[in-house]
Amino acid sequence: MIDRSSLCIRAGALAIALAAAACATPGPPPAAVEAVAPPVASAEERAAREARRVQQAEEARALVAQAETDVQRARARRALWLPAWEDLLAAREALAASDFGKASERARLASELSQLGLEQLAYPAVK
Repeated sequence: MIDRSSLCIRAGALAIALAAAACATPGPPPAAVEAVAPPVASAEERAAREARRVQQAEEARALVAQAETDVQRARARRALWLPAWEDLLAAREALAASDFGKASERARLASELSQLGLEQLAYPAVK
């Protein structure tokens, strides 16, 4: 039969050894940690970043305009799906909030869903 007192002693010794090992790992002393100043972007980097942002804005505006055309075409043929309309509205809102990535994504989705709605017209309504 297992002696419970020796089992408890061994478990306690193991817990103490683990706690001591965890406390023994040295970290950097607080005085050695220096505050690193964030790197200052050069004028070229700022100009490149601004140029990318302008390009993203133009692309987003073009995609939203294309999505509006696709949605209007689907609506005229009574093939507009509600998710396409919702994505177009979300793309407009994102464009107004200058979130060009989200505007592009939602405009692409609105165009795709509008195209699928138009393609659905080629299939018979009832078998």
